[in-house]
Parts: sequence; structure tokens; C-alpha cells
Amino acid sequence: MQIDLKRVIETVGKEKNIDRQLLIGALREAVLTAARKHFGDCVFETRFNEETEEIELIRYRIVVADNELTNLSKQIPATEAIAMDDSLQIGDEIGEPLPTDQLGRIAAQAAKQAIVQKVMEAEKEKVVREFKDKKHQTVVGQVRRFDKADIIVDLGPTEGVLPVREQIPGEKYKIRDKVIAFVVDVKKSTRGPQVMLSRAHPELLIRLFEQEVTEISEGIVVIQSAARDPGSRSKIAVYSTEPSIDPVGACVGIKGARVQAIVQELRGEKIDIIPYDRDPARFVCNALAPSEPSKVIVNERLHIMEVVVPDEHLSLAIGKRGQNVRLAAQLTGWKVDIRSESKMRELVQEYKNVIAQIPALGEMRAEILVNEGYKDPADISRMDQRTLIKLLRLTPEEVEQVMQGAAELAASLEEQKAELSTDEDLEDFHLGEPILDDEEEMTESEEAEAAIDDIVAKTRPQPLLDPEKVDIKNVPTERLRYWMQLKGVAEQIAAVIHTAGYSDFKSVASSNADEIAYKTGLPIKLSGKLHAETAKISGN
Repeated sequence: MQIDLKRVIETVGKEKNIDRQLLIGALREAVLTAARKHFGDCVFETRFNEETEEIELIRYRIVVADNELTNLSKQIPATEAIAMDDSLQIGDEIGEPLPTDQLGRIAAQAAKQAIVQKVMEAEKEKVVREFKDKKHQTVVGQVRRFDKADIIVDLGPTEGVLPVREQIPGEKYKIRDKVIAFVVDVKKSTRGPQVMLSRAHPELLIRLFEQEVTEISEGIVVIQSAARDPGSRSKIAVYSTEPSIDPVGACVGIKGARVQAIVQELRGEKIDIIPYDRDPARFVCNALAPSEPSKVIVNERLHIMEVVVPDEHLSLAIGKRGQNVRLAAQLTGWKVDIRSESKMRELVQEYKNVIAQIPALGEMRAEILVNEGYKDPADISRMDQRTLIKLLRLTPEEVEQVMQGAAELAASLEEQKAELSTDEDLEDFHLGEPILDDEEEMTESEEAEAAIDDIVAKTRPQPLLDPEKVDIKNVPTERLRYWMQLKGVAEQIAAVIHTAGYSDFKSVASSNADEIAYKTGLPIKLSGKLHAETAKISGN
């Protein structure tokens, strides 16, 4: 095979940055392929001679008696073998070198294909390796073409894909326009490496601030979290590791130069820079800027913050189409429930009136409990007795009386709710459809309250289950029958309750409507009915 292997290996290895051993391996495979085509089905081995820098071809055959020869490709007659090496015996294996120059054009073509293939594979691996390191970083490219609504971006050694769902709404590009994007993922495909890009990802905002604000790259200012409504508004929470450095001022820059550079890159997206606080309540208040909350009630168990704002700040706190409260919830990781002061006063009075009915409490102690976030008898019945003693300075006997009275009052209230809706069976609810109250005309204040409730519902944590995707076949029949003892519960809802991890009626009764809705994904109204029904049966 008339190929200058030394020159090929050195030239290709240097130009394409391919390991020498990979090329040698490819050439050995090429010689094997050519040898099988030329000599037939034999047992071959190839070796690379480092001294002569040539590939040697060796054929192995078994020594057999002359009269037993059946396959000349894999066997060699004893007389011929002994003439080569008189120490050989029948049954031994002999390796004999074969000349490679007679392989000719077949070997040369196979070697060329092998080298081309290795070059292509090595280049793909190089691109994947390079962009794996850039995953979750920003890259700069140029618009090459459009694939329907997706944008194909030239990144130099490869192309990136900017899907329509990852583009900033309303952003327009032309061929050869510059694009700064966030690398979401790098995948291998038959057509080569695929680099998935995003302009809508919250981390793009973080990376742009890291590039623009030197204090962030130096570790003096730290970005805690970010939330985005791409193309409209963003919030980013920052804090400083040095008391002398103002983290918000550092991000804004002199005359707003730093933040304005990022705003321009994101096509005018408004950016709120929020000071992070280790106190979750203060952090949520900061995140709701520009509104100024007057009070925050924290529910650690359900991870909810009830934020009270002055009446005139209500629309400001909620934002256009709920944008402000939604971004604040994303930024902080808390479910945020916003109430106006006037509405909160009404609710607090209602809570106090109910809780004051518990024996040994009265109006003053009821107010203390409401201010601490205990808004219904069921919450109080589950309180730690030591907490109750510390808050209200009760005797052990009074605590027992309060706990028992709270449990009885909670059961009574649930029973009243159940009686009010006896005409509505649980089976009337259809999964995936909103639960609507009776059609009645609402006043302006009721409409406003309904809008707030809708926004609050959107900030709730995502349910753990999708009821529509629960398969009845995966639930034992006896468990379905158990849950179907509840009034109006059909198979699908029974399967959802079981899949959510509830073991019996008591386990549902010990939760509340919010918890049941979070675990099952069922509507809050339906969850309330399940709670009332199970509480009635278990006597909670």
C-alpha cells in the first residue's frame, strides 16, 4: 500500500488536532477491511511498526495434516508449515506476514475513508467538548438562517438553535444580526452537535450582570436569584459580602450605566434590582417593590406569606395582570397572598369572631392567635401545647380545654360547610375544568377580590400531581373501593387520592384544603369537600 503513513499521521494529526493513536487505529482497521476483501475470510491481525512506520498485516492459520486440509484460508498443510518452522506440530497456530502493497487501490480507499471518518468524529467530539464547558454560559453568534419560527445561530465551529419558545416576545432578527444567548444544553445527534440556546431564560439575566458588574465577577456582590417575564420585566436579588459595598448601587452603576447596558441588550426589558435579606418576610417585602407592605403573616408549614398592603398600594403590589406579585413569588420561592388593609381588617375580625368561640380564649387571646397566623380552629387544634402556653400564658388545664374546644369547633364548622353543599356531589367535578360558583352578579369590590384570588391562585406552588395523568390501572382495586366510600367519589378521584400518598380517611382529615390541593392537584373547592367528608367520618 503506497501511502506515506508518517506524513499522513503527522499532517492530519496537527491540522485537525486528532490524537496520533486514533489515526493509527483507523489505518489498522482500514488495512483489515482491505485484507478481508483481497484474501477472503481469514484470521488477520494488524500492527503498527514504530521503527519502519508501516502497518504490518499478519494472517493466522492452523497446522493440519496434508490429507485433512479443507480450508486454505484458515488452515495450512503440515509440510508447508514445517518448511517455514520445523518446530511446528499439527494443531499449532502459525502467523505469517503478508505484503500490504498488493492490496492496492482497495486499501488506499479504505484508509482514506477511515481517516475522513475519524476526522469528522474528532471534530464533533471537539465541538461537544468545547460547548459542554460553555453550558449555562453566554455565547455570541450571528443569525445564519431561519427554520420556520426557530433561529439558527452561527457559533463558529457549529450552529446553535434558538427555539421560538426561548425567544423574547416581539424580538425580531435579520440574517447576520448579532445574538447573545444562554446555552441551555448541548446534545449529540446524527447531524452533529446541537447547541440549544435561550434568550428568555432567567440565568441569561444573571450572566449579563456578571459580565457587566465587576463586583459580581470578583465575588463582592452575589446574585441570590432572578425572575423574568421576558421582554417585559425582571427582578434580580443581590447582596454584598462587604458591608461597605452597596449591592444595588454596584449593579445600577454610575448614572445607571451598567443596568442600562443590560436593558438595551434585552430590548428594553425593565429590571428591578432587589436587596436580598435572610429574613424571608423582609425579602418578600423587598421583592414586592415599588409597593410598601404594612404587615406580613408567615405560614411556614404551607410556605405561604400573607402580605397586607395599604388600600392605595394594592394595584401597585399586584402589578399589571399580576406581574409584580408573580415575579416576587418566583424570586423568593414563597407563595405570596396579597390583601388590602381594609379587606384584611374584615378577615381578621371574622377570624377573631370564630376563634373567640373556643372555651378559655375570649376576644383578646383570639386576637393574639390571629396576629400569629392561626386563623381557624383546625390550626389551633394542631398547635404544640408548649407554644400555646407561651403565647397565651395558659395553665395546662386551660390548654387541654382550648385544644379540645378547637377540635370540636373545627369539626362543627366543617359539618356546617358540608350541609350547605349537600346538593353538590363530588362526582359533579370534572378534572381539568375550573370550579365555578353559582352565577350571581358581583359588586365592584367582589370583582376586585375575585381578581386578587385569581392572582393568588397563580402564585401557589405547582401541585405534585396532574390528576389527568393518574392511571386507575396502577391502583389496587381494594384501595379504589376504599376511597369510593366517600360520597360521590368516582374511580378517577379515588385513584388520585391514593396516588397522592393518603393512606386513610384520617390522613386526609388531618390535612387542610390547601395541602390536599397541593398534593393531589385537585381544585381547592373539591379538596375542601374531601376534607369535610373525611373529617365527618373520622370524627376530627
